[in-house]
Amino acid sequence: MTNTDKAVDFVAHGMTVGLGSGRAAERFIRTLAERAKAGLHVRCVATSKKSGDLAASLGLHLVTLDEVAHLDLAVDGADEVDPHLNLIKGYGLAHVREKVVASASRRFVILIGPEGAKEKLVPILGTRGRLPVEVLAFGLPVCRAKLEEMGMASVPMTRADGEPALSDNGNPVLDCRVGPIADPAALERKVAAIPGVVGTGLFIGMADAVIIQNGTEVEVRQRPALR
Repeated sequence: MTNTDKAVDFVAHGMTVGLGSGRAAERFIRTLAERAKAGLHVRCVATSKKSGDLAASLGLHLVTLDEVAHLDLAVDGADEVDPHLNLIKGYGLAHVREKVVASASRRFVILIGPEGAKEKLVPILGTRGRLPVEVLAFGLPVCRAKLEEMGMASVPMTRADGEPALSDNGNPVLDCRVGPIADPAALERKVAAIPGVVGTGLFIGMADAVIIQNGTEVEVRQRPALR
């Protein structure tokens, strides 16, 4: 069994499911589509154009947040997970939409591995030295200056061709240099308060379960509220 197989076990007939972005989420989308073809009825809300296009191509039923009162489950990947199941996300530029969908979901499940499992499981957030922050283009210089004052040098993320990388919202994303973050919740509040910041990659107290695949071993770490 893979971590995506385990994640699909959380999905019941008739659920509305949030689809994350990135490699782990794409594997989940493919596995969910296989179950749907076998008769599982679900509706899906995608967090990115890429995930939405993949889901549609595989025959999954896509809806928007305007069409649903809530989501039963959201499944996504993460770039860092600490022992308290706090996360850093956003290396793939989709963290703001992912946070919106996660906050609208009754349960939020994170997939880690099989690639990079060891480096993503960190003792403290910030271990990998990066924190993505999406900002308005108009406020880019001000946001960079304010972050610099907080001790976080930043550069706009770029595509492989060197051009600025934009989120699906059309905004630039800053790659902020960080060290170990002693109080992630306080940092989230402080950065989010900067005028022009759309959202940070800090997901504090949001994940209900993390499903880790390391080789052939699959481990589930979850909060007591998730049954």
